[in-house]
Amino acid sequence: MSGHSKWATIKHKKGALDAQRGKLFSRIIKEITIAAREGGNPEMNPRLRTVIDSAKEVNMPSDNIKRAIQRGTGELPGVIVEEINYEGYGPGGIAVLVETLSDNRNRITAEVRKMFSRSGGSLGEAGCVSWMFSKKGCIGVQKDAIDEDKLLEIAMELGADDVKTDDAEVYEIITNPGNFIEIKESLKKEKISIEYDELSMIPQSYIKVEKDLARQVLNLVENLEENDDVSAVYTNADIPDDILAELQA
Repeated sequence: MSGHSKWATIKHKKGALDAQRGKLFSRIIKEITIAAREGGNPEMNPRLRTVIDSAKEVNMPSDNIKRAIQRGTGELPGVIVEEINYEGYGPGGIAVLVETLSDNRNRITAEVRKMFSRSGGSLGEAGCVSWMFSKKGCIGVQKDAIDEDKLLEIAMELGADDVKTDDAEVYEIITNPGNFIEIKESLKKEKISIEYDELSMIPQSYIKVEKDLARQVLNLVENLEENDDVSAVYTNADIPDDILAELQA
């Protein structure tokens, strides 16, 4: 697993499973509620607009979206959901960031700590690994949808930071959060099909993980993501493609 796009692809596939389990709507509603605290107008709140786009992609009813926004802005009463982030070290010393949306801080803290411990890792103090990551917009485009030179030209003209081409199937455009929405909308106008788009935390560098630790790393990530209160998990683990394919066979 080399680079962010492999993790994004796995998260995209997991999102489909979550929808089957009835979990995805719950997570997105929490994310909308949190994002709406910064303002209920998606045109003025890029974070809210991104989450609303995600909600529409999974066919969430507009009334659900509206109520979630109103809970966030205080127009409707509701359970108080906190945005709580955790940092720590996984198997082999990899850095792990966990973003959660929870109505019970004590419960989610205990659960996250237990999952780190069971994996052979440890939960750390705030700031222990977050300095290794930067918030970026990530947009995946299937390689068979556009010529590489053409995509590079378009992305650079739009002000993208970088275009990663090392994945076998997907080009990944990296943007600043500030121009993420603009670039995504411009790609749509160009009729370029988007495989995934998200605001993410990208590590400055990766730690290569061999087979003996790769399963432990994947188990930690999967167990964390299975928790209803966990909204995202980021690591700087680099699992080679051949090992990843073997473990997922």
